[in-house]
This record gives sequence, structure tokens and C-alpha cells, in this order.
Amino acid sequence: MADLKQLARQIFHETLAAIDIPATMQRKLRRAGTRLLCDGKIFDLREFDKLRVVAIGKAAHAMVDGLALVLAPFVRFEGVVSAPTAPRMPLPGMKYFLGGHPIPNERSWKAAEAVLALLKNSDEKTLVFFLLSGGGSALMELPLERSLTLEDVQQINHALVTCGASIEEMNALRKHVSAVKGGRLAVAAGRATKLSLAVTDVPAGNESALASGPTLPDPTRVAYVDAILEKYDLLKKLPSRLRQWIESRKMPETPKFDHPCFANAHFLLLLGMDDLFHPAHHAVEAKGCVACCDNSTDDWPVDLAAEFLLEQLENLRRENPGRRVALIADGEVSSPVMGDGIGGRNSAFVLACVERIAGKKIAVLSAGTDGIDGNSPAAGAVADGETLEMARAIGLDPADAFRRSDAFTLFERLDELIVTGPTGNNLRDLRILIAEP
Repeated sequence: MADLKQLARQIFHETLAAIDIPATMQRKLRRAGTRLLCDGKIFDLREFDKLRVVAIGKAAHAMVDGLALVLAPFVRFEGVVSAPTAPRMPLPGMKYFLGGHPIPNERSWKAAEAVLALLKNSDEKTLVFFLLSGGGSALMELPLERSLTLEDVQQINHALVTCGASIEEMNALRKHVSAVKGGRLAVAAGRATKLSLAVTDVPAGNESALASGPTLPDPTRVAYVDAILEKYDLLKKLPSRLRQWIESRKMPETPKFDHPCFANAHFLLLLGMDDLFHPAHHAVEAKGCVACCDNSTDDWPVDLAAEFLLEQLENLRRENPGRRVALIADGEVSSPVMGDGIGGRNSAFVLACVERIAGKKIAVLSAGTDGIDGNSPAAGAVADGETLEMARAIGLDPADAFRRSDAFTLFERLDELIVTGPTGNNLRDLRILIAEP
């Protein structure tokens, strides 16, 4: 069964290699002289005195490089980049910040201040490119209630990422307490023409959750935030200054669809769910598997997602007797932190499968396309029908590791981790389940 694990690893790495952000940027943005063609719209660069760039997220460097290739050699721009890694080749005119993720750091705060300073005095002669990708919520942050400190902001984010809330729920609260999220960067850019380009790690149709929607109208309202606070008993976990601000009903609504700042704003999805499924599906079929894609488990609790996807895999195997089959799933499962161990939702998903696949000719891989899984240095993990026996043979208990949120330690001992380092991308998590006949 080691072959099945290796096969799953190969499919994951081939999928990552097929996602090329600069090439996608050049394909979807075309320049003819001074005219920029984007999603059926034409922007004449001669009409603008200032070109500004705000790049936030794990794919920020690749997106900036892609934009530079589109505009070169005639156009130079100024801007701000906040990413979790340093650029390989900094571009002139750009200010770079090593923001924190998943918890904002001082550079996340400084990046937000730099972005607001960049956008100040933008007018109708200004064209702003907003390059957005996953992780932006932590990599750029500044509280709306200015009495809050960086430590307060870090406490807020820690409370959110460990409570079990969905991305939509977490970002609804983030938007309402932030000076740079939930459409507020669009407000800050005033009368400028705004072009937002996105590499998304959120479900289709929910793009305003990407990086907490800094340039898009926010469909959520304060009443929804109140419901989230109650649902996860979050209020007592928030900083006292923020708790007082919320309880005093000072939280304003975020900018909605009818706000004038969106009159000259445009949004283009560069890469999304299909751009992850297509290369994964191709890689699976090239290995001789009957393949099926399933994204129905997005935001499901990790145990329920594991049970459902394994059931789908068994159905696929029954429908294709004598054939090796593979189920490909994307999205993010919900995996609340229950202990003080090391790991994330991807390794937790694989761990939730270990007992279910014991003794079967099945391999399960789950990994983040950004190369990061929770608080671990891995992207995820891979296991097969022999993993449970191997773990118990060296005194490890998968059920106990799951309860302590310590999947990384178990899979590290078994040499079943997926380690890539930061990939410079962030579409979604990818799960690959393979079964022999």
C-alpha cells in the first residue's frame, strides 16, 4: 500500500506544479499598447496619472510578478505588498512587509497603515490594482476601534481560528472590527478606478470572504456578527476593550452594495476551485484511475467529512469493479482546536480517516496548496490501511492524537507528512482518496 501513498503524493505535487499564477495573469490580462483588456473591459492607461498596487496574501509575490510582466516595459507603479515570505526579487516602487499568519504581527499592522497612506488622495486619475489571495486577513490588519492594541488584534484572531467557526463566520466578524476589511479599502481609495484580481481559497460565490473582502461590498450585517458571537460563546474570549465596544453598540455596518465607492470598482477571479480540480483530475486520470470530483464537504466538521468522502470512495469503487478509483475533494473542513498539540485541519482530516481505512487498500491525502497546515511546518499528511497498525506498533494512539489536536506529531513519527514549505499559492485544501479494487 506504500505505492498508493506515493501515488497520492505524486498527484498532489503535479497539481501544485500546474498552477502558474504569473502565466494565468498574462492570459487573463492583456495589454495592447496603452490599453489594458480585462474580463471584457478596457482600461486606457493614458487616462491615469497614478498606478498603484496593493498585494495582500500568500500569492502576493507571484501576482505582483505577473502584473509586472503584463505592464512591462512601459509602465511603472508604486505599491504595498504584505506576504508571509520575502520576495525573491523586489520590484522598484514597492514597499514589502513580512506579515504574520495565521496571527497578525507588527508588520501586518504596518502594512495596513502603509496601504491606507498609499490610497490617500486617490482620485479619478488613479488606477489601483488590488491583488488578493488567501491569508490576507492576517497579513494586513488595523482595528476600526483605535484603542485596540496589536496584542488585542492577535487575541481576536486566535479566538476565531480556534473556535471552529467557518471562514464565512470568521470573516464576518473580522470585517466589522477592521479598518481595512469588508469593503473599507474601496472606501479608502475614493474616486479611483479599482481593479481587484483574486486567487481565491473561499467557496465560489462567496468571494467577499477572500482576505475578508477589503474591496468588495459586504453582505453580512452586525446582527449576523452578534449571532456568531453567541453561537461560539466568543464574547468572553475577546479583549475587554473590544467587548466593551461591541456591547455599547458602537460597531458600524460595513459598506454595502449601494455605497458610491463601488461605482467604479471591478472584480476578476484569476484562479478558483476549477483551477484546482482540473489539474488534479488530469493528474489522477494520467495515473490510470477512474476519477470523480466532490466539493460538497466544504466547511463540514472533520469527522463528518471523513465519513462522507470515504463512503463516496467506496461507492465509486463498487461502480467500477476491477479498476483503481480516486476521489478528489477541495475546500476546508472545520476542525476546532481541542488540545495543545501541533497540526491543522488537513492532518486532522487524515487522522480522522486512519481507523476507518484500517486494513483496506485505501490511501488518503489532505494538504493545503499554500504549504501550511495550522500551526505545523507541514502542508498536511497521507495515510493508508497500514497506518493504524504502524502507529500502535510504536505506542501511538491516533484517537488520542486527534483529541489533543496533535496529528503532526503522529504523522511525523510515521514519515507520512506532506512537506512543501510555503508554495506562494493558496487556492484551497486538496484531498485525494485512492482505492484499489
